[in-house]
Amino acid sequence: MLHGGLSILDGTLLREADLSAPPWQQVGVIACAEVLQLAENRASLSLHGVVLPETLKSAALLRLGFSDAAAFRTKELDCSDASLTFRNYVLAIADELRDDPIAVAILDGRTLQMFLEDEDDFAMLAENLFTDLDTEDRGKISKDEIQSALIHMGIELGIPPVSEFPQLNDILKSHGAEGKEELGQAQFAELLQPVLQELADSLAKKPVVVVVQHIKIVNGSKLRKLVADERQLDDIVKKIMQEKYESKSEWSSTMKVRHFLEKHGDDFGLPPPELDEMVVLFDDIFSEVESQNDAAESEKDGFMVLLKKILENFAEKLEANPILYDLHSSH
Repeated sequence: MLHGGLSILDGTLLREADLSAPPWQQVGVIACAEVLQLAENRASLSLHGVVLPETLKSAALLRLGFSDAAAFRTKELDCSDASLTFRNYVLAIADELRDDPIAVAILDGRTLQMFLEDEDDFAMLAENLFTDLDTEDRGKISKDEIQSALIHMGIELGIPPVSEFPQLNDILKSHGAEGKEELGQAQFAELLQPVLQELADSLAKKPVVVVVQHIKIVNGSKLRKLVADERQLDDIVKKIMQEKYESKSEWSSTMKVRHFLEKHGDDFGLPPPELDEMVVLFDDIFSEVESQNDAAESEKDGFMVLLKKILENFAEKLEANPILYDLHSSH
């Protein structure tokens, strides 16, 4: 699933993949660690080659009931159990991604090539980078600031981290982009251009997939779980009814639910209410609800029905159109 230039990994690709275990070479028992490693490799291959985060793997094992992952990896399995564990582990990873999707950037050089093919865009990029790096406003920066420029561009502009693409150091060296020799803005742009071109060509041959840690994806899956949990819903209804409201007698049940969700919704699966998409979503959903009969504010059962309906509407709309937001700018 694509959204805003990113790829959302929500488990769909894994569920569509071949989940049959590889033929086991050994006869008898197989090390559990080997089975899990093969399953992780299969999952990674199906997810554009992304390296699975340790938190994702741990959560998947916990979902299977193995709270002590280290101890589980030391076990030995027969061929039948190994095949079942292989399949269940991949599906657990898929289920974990469904409930908590991750965003990845597939860096294949296209973004860089777009800048390089448009002289005006490249000139503006080089000028902005030079200005940001020239912190003392001397009109000069050293050659080795080229690497800082690439880091400054980041994955948003198509530059992979050095940890994911160590060849970046070789590219910089091959173009002499190191040392303390000082460059003016025009010289900086002249050096930056071939560096970016070689980087774009390298990524076109072998793209790099990077997990975007600061992007949060909300697709309604947590709300679906909440709607199915009567005890948790009951707690929320109690909190709504106990909430202090100004001019309480003038507040309808619908208004109280909206106020509560805008104030506390992020605790159980809603994006920040100040996001433009959420402002529109709140207005759409509550305009639909307000056009129907409102539950009596004193009736707990009426609140429960109302809350369920509203949360189901949110879950349905978020499932159809997940919302992505930057954790760095959401507070």
